[in-house]
Amino acid sequence: MEIVSYNVNGIRAAINKGFIDWLNKESPDVVCLQEIKAMKEQLDLSLFEAAGYEHNYWYSAQKKGYSGVAILSKHKPDHVEFGTGIEHMDFEGRNLRVDINDISIMSMYLPSGTNSKRLDYKFQYMDEIQNYLSELRKSFPNLIVCGDYNICHQEIDIHNPKMKGVSGFLPEERQWIGEFIDSGFIDSFRHLNTDVQKYSWWSYRANARANNKGWRLDYAMASDPLKKRLKKAEILNDAYHSDHCPIFLEID
Repeated sequence: MEIVSYNVNGIRAAINKGFIDWLNKESPDVVCLQEIKAMKEQLDLSLFEAAGYEHNYWYSAQKKGYSGVAILSKHKPDHVEFGTGIEHMDFEGRNLRVDINDISIMSMYLPSGTNSKRLDYKFQYMDEIQNYLSELRKSFPNLIVCGDYNICHQEIDIHNPKMKGVSGFLPEERQWIGEFIDSGFIDSFRHLNTDVQKYSWWSYRANARANNKGWRLDYAMASDPLKKRLKKAEILNDAYHSDHCPIFLEID
């Protein structure tokens, strides 16, 4: 199974930049999208269906033009779970999950800490989602949590490791993602690419992407029982539909 995760920073904008052509070319089995910034009724779903994704699921934020996640699948899921049942998360449309055969795949959009209020909310979300996923793994041991975590874990994951006072690379955030991994998850890209320095997000400012001054914020975290089934993990940084680029995971 080939899985792609992509923060598109607005699905309608991404479509205008050639996302559908790219999707037809890459053609993974499952696509997890974040920050769709659209309601389902605002989209021409026939574009996705024509690309082979008859099974497409959209979970938008209550606030229009904000946040939201989606999953496109070539295979009909056995079950689709919209949200977590945690009201503040679901209000912002941050979690969507599909169960396909023995694997459960979540598209997750973890909040950014753009100001002190949102940073407090980010930490609240981090604590609660870790508890939620720990419980979920009891029922779904083969779990993959794809998405934009808005955190760089290690110095190799950011172009300037001296940026320790910026949200996304705060010591507390890095500690959390380390503890998240230690709780029973595998950072699939780093597991299969130990020393590779690649990024998945670049600021629109100061020509950051052209100069490759980026951050690795996007992850496909796989639960420990899937370790032997992880075959390939890549960052597809030749895709230019967003300030992020897609990440790729192949699982047996």
